[in-house]
Amino acid sequence: MSGQLLRYLGIRLLLIIPTTWILVTVVFFLMRVVGDPITAALGGRLPPDQIAARKHAAGLDRPILSQYWDYISGLARGDFGRSQDNRAITDVIATYGAATLELVVWALIVAFAVGIPLGRYAATRRDTAPDVGLRLFAILAYAAPVFFVGLLLKLVFAVKLGWLPVAGRASTSVELDLQNVSPKTNILVVDALLYGDMGYLEDVLKHAVLPAIALGLLTAGVFLRLVRINLIQTLRSDFVDAARARGLSARVVTRRHAFRNALIPVVTVMGMYIASMLGGAVLTERTFEWKGLGYQLTEYLQARDFIAVQGIVAFIALVVAVMSFFVDVIVALIDPRVRF
Repeated sequence: MSGQLLRYLGIRLLLIIPTTWILVTVVFFLMRVVGDPITAALGGRLPPDQIAARKHAAGLDRPILSQYWDYISGLARGDFGRSQDNRAITDVIATYGAATLELVVWALIVAFAVGIPLGRYAATRRDTAPDVGLRLFAILAYAAPVFFVGLLLKLVFAVKLGWLPVAGRASTSVELDLQNVSPKTNILVVDALLYGDMGYLEDVLKHAVLPAIALGLLTAGVFLRLVRINLIQTLRSDFVDAARARGLSARVVTRRHAFRNALIPVVTVMGMYIASMLGGAVLTERTFEWKGLGYQLTEYLQARDFIAVQGIVAFIALVVAVMSFFVDVIVALIDPRVRF
């Protein structure tokens, strides 16, 4: 690995720190604008003296800069705070984060499986009826609210046709049995494999289909348009003309020479759209009662548990920053021009 590449990656790695710091700082002060979380969560349900005692125990009656320092110091130690029921947010992340990770992975598979081949197909048939239809599909897939798409999928494939389950990560009996798997990962596909029952694996996969499609189509439309536009531009390049001049067929030129270069912008924006997927996961999990981190976040919002909300959002910000770094690594390996 060249020194220039190492220097580029080192700078990108260091940028994780200020990026995450800015995000968690904004979240902290926005939460304080709403008011102190103890009063927001328990006001009207406890007498004022008990609320004051809880605020004092949590350090919320101290100056805001002191609270901010404690918050940042805790994050540096891996402490994301505690919820109103005195549960560590790290435990919440460990329990529910695996479900969100599983959903995002399935959605990415859908996005790549749909967006990239269709984008390539549209580029090779530019301005024909299939191309116009696919461009319209891409716009609709990106513009349609993920919860609306989810509700339509449930209505058609679960309620009307009865092919797939309506909601949940697995059937109740399956989830109960998978609680006893050791070692337990909270990723139900993995747990079902560890359990060794193919019927359980089939049940888990069926429950994942509709949420993955609803969330995956959000990004598939973007990938389709990016691949189409960049592949069309790449097919006009000099090196592609040179490949054609050597007598290579259009299929070989597209597959071996143009397609790889057209994928570079897709990889570049992947980190950004993983962030949008995490946002979409909140609505998707709520729509399909997929009990992941997004579902739990909405539960804390409804309970006005702003400390828990703050901790989960801070964790998501850290994940987005780290994912952006890994995308930079992949892009630097694919395209050396980004190092300059």
